Amino acid sequence: MPRQMPRPDQKIKNPGKLFHRLFCFIGKSYGIQLIFVLIFIIISVIANINGTAFIKDLVDVYITPLTKTANPDFGPLKSAILRIAIVYMIGVFSTYMFSKIMIYVAQGTLRKMRTKLFSHMQSLPIKYFDTHAHGDIMSVYTNDIDTLRQMISQSIPQLINSLLTVLLIAVQMIILSIPLSLITFVMIGITIYVSKTFAGLSGKYFLAQQKDIGKLNGFVEEMMNGQKVVKVFTHEEQNIKDFDVLNDKLFESAYSANRFANFLGPVNAQIGNTSYVICVIVGAMLALNGHIGLSIGSLVTFLAFNKSFSMPINQISQQLNAIVMALAGCERIFALLDEKPETDNGYVTLVNSVEDENGNIKETDTHTGHWAWKHVHQADGSVDYIPLRGDVVFDDVDFGYNEEKIVLHNVDLYATPGQKIAFVGSTGAGKTTITNLINRFYDISDGKIRYDGININKIKKADLRHSLGIVLQDTHLFTGTVMENIRFGKLDATDEEVYAAAKLANADTFIHQLPDGYNTLLTGDGGNLSQGQRQLLAIARAAIADPPVLILDEATSSIDTRTEKIVQDGMDKLMKGRTTFVIAHRLSTVKNSDCIIVLEQGRVIERGNHDDLINKKGKYYQLYTGMTN
Repeated sequence: MPRQMPRPDQKIKNPGKLFHRLFCFIGKSYGIQLIFVLIFIIISVIANINGTAFIKDLVDVYITPLTKTANPDFGPLKSAILRIAIVYMIGVFSTYMFSKIMIYVAQGTLRKMRTKLFSHMQSLPIKYFDTHAHGDIMSVYTNDIDTLRQMISQSIPQLINSLLTVLLIAVQMIILSIPLSLITFVMIGITIYVSKTFAGLSGKYFLAQQKDIGKLNGFVEEMMNGQKVVKVFTHEEQNIKDFDVLNDKLFESAYSANRFANFLGPVNAQIGNTSYVICVIVGAMLALNGHIGLSIGSLVTFLAFNKSFSMPINQISQQLNAIVMALAGCERIFALLDEKPETDNGYVTLVNSVEDENGNIKETDTHTGHWAWKHVHQADGSVDYIPLRGDVVFDDVDFGYNEEKIVLHNVDLYATPGQKIAFVGSTGAGKTTITNLINRFYDISDGKIRYDGININKIKKADLRHSLGIVLQDTHLFTGTVMENIRFGKLDATDEEVYAAAKLANADTFIHQLPDGYNTLLTGDGGNLSQGQRQLLAIARAAIADPPVLILDEATSSIDTRTEKIVQDGMDKLMKGRTTFVIAHRLSTVKNSDCIIVLEQGRVIERGNHDDLINKKGKYYQLYTGMTN
């Protein structure tokens, strides 16, 4: 018993606009190739039409007279067959050429599309990746892009070929017999109506299919990343059930889409066969009754054209389904490309600086290890250079991930150069959110954040982030060597700088114990390392960047107590002279902070050093001792 048909919630919006946009994208890079493709398609179609039209002359001019001659001369027939063979060879060559060119155009277009997608993705704000499943995004690069490959390399040239074939055959048929042409056109009208109906039904489900593929990929990607958690909590059976739900939904949409698409070809073929039979009967009657102009050769040629006429119509209907599916993928591709990139209205930049003998700061192209903010005043074009010190101030800051829910309320804090500021509080209090605002991963709703006295909205985001070093709780390592992963913090770092950063983070010892030392290849997010080793590499990566401001988000959470003591020495060296923001759940790691800020439900409720807060016996005292006053 067939399953109940799903009800897709959306149709493809503006398919004509999507197709035009895709065609413009292709034509921008491959316009000349497309012109040659069109020329070769026209030559191929004309060659095939001439081959079929030759049947009339073959029967009426050559074969019929030869049957009435006692000593037939086959020379003219051989010459005619040779000419038509040459025409067919030209047609075959033209077909080969436009197919070859379109494969090149298709693969080139996909390469440029992937490049454009990836480049645009790099410009998107963090919020986009926080609100979209990563597997669904990956599906755009794989399934949706692949639908374009078939459309560009096969469907579009075949569609043009079929349309030209239909047009030229129609002209030839009218020349041969108007009555038989009228019958054929009526049947073609029925075919077009059926094709339109089926294409409309399948189009809705092709879009649903692409969305369901994205959801399924997203689920699989999440389960792969969380496989250890799945096994620890023996969640395999439930995962299989959840997967089956998504898989069944994909089956339903794919089944419905392809059911209509696959029905279309056989239905149209039968309509074409019916048209052929009717034309045989009516044509034979007209020929036997001496209908003017309808010779045996004309009738045979017309029937050949009738059969040929149905084939391109069927091809058009089949290619329309492939195009509809491709447009469903195209809609998702352009939806990603239309996502608004991260806005950056900053005009204050970070430059290398030196001091002259009078103590004035000057800009230099040479790497000096000293940085300054270059502030070009928009009013008069004058330039100020402000030393990069790492002075951070929050002034009455409010923030919400959406307008309906504010998560930070009236936050005031300041960190002078070299200070160590610790954020503590229960989960969800807003600790990580504050560090996200310093990086401008999100923009505040109200208030001001100043960096060295400059509103961070005026600083270019890339320069702002270049001045910050960050070690996250969830360490991410890239495919590459250990040295390349450390150098990620400073791409032009020398080998000696990499070694120094590793020693500072106390990672040098375990790196030398790896099979190839610093040249050991890491894959799968550093799966061949322990969690503590991965964290040490992340600390070394921040160390090599040598930033004036450090953000340590539970940086030692995955390191055992013994290793933590070793790492803490390196961390103290790394933090020396730098403004440091520390987020920690183990309060023993923040005892020596200059200022501890206690957050609760997005509000600062306590601040002070460890001893002051212990004496107050407030929230920090409760968190530290596990006791209530």
